[in-house]
Amino acid sequence: MSNRRQLWSIMLTASSILLVPGFVRGQQACAQPTARNMSDMKFTTVPGLPTCAPGSVQSGDPSKAPSVILAKLAAGCSIPWHWHTPGEHLMIVSGAARVEAKDGKPFTLRAGGFAMMPSRHVHQFRCTSACVLYVYSDAAFDIHYVDAQGKELSPDDALKAVKETAAKGMK
Repeated sequence: MSNRRQLWSIMLTASSILLVPGFVRGQQACAQPTARNMSDMKFTTVPGLPTCAPGSVQSGDPSKAPSVILAKLAAGCSIPWHWHTPGEHLMIVSGAARVEAKDGKPFTLRAGGFAMMPSRHVHQFRCTSACVLYVYSDAAFDIHYVDAQGKELSPDDALKAVKETAAKGMK
């Protein structure tokens, strides 16, 4: 066998040894069905988000990996211009919300509505009536607030402008 073939054989074997256990662990984590009703869920504030937007983690660990969070936002709750490192997928369960992306037209989402924001795409979100929505992040969740010129702001400064208060921890 040539040196090149031996190298490829070793690399393939090594990658299989390294990747398969992680894949199996991931499959095991998903092997058990999960079901719960909203009345059984514990909602907490999410650091960096306004206190009017508590959430309940349904799967994953938002601080480390992809996750699904069920959020309950009060009528008028506003999350001003911001972006996320992961892609963000929003699915409205009830209520209505206004989503606006930079350089895009505002859009009203109603029950059953869906929106997807690509990684680092600047947008804002406001519940026009009390709303419940699922938020799927395809990587660890983060939020970066920006002003009209795109300059990054602290959560406190960004939320003060819309008369909201930033959550400091999961409470």
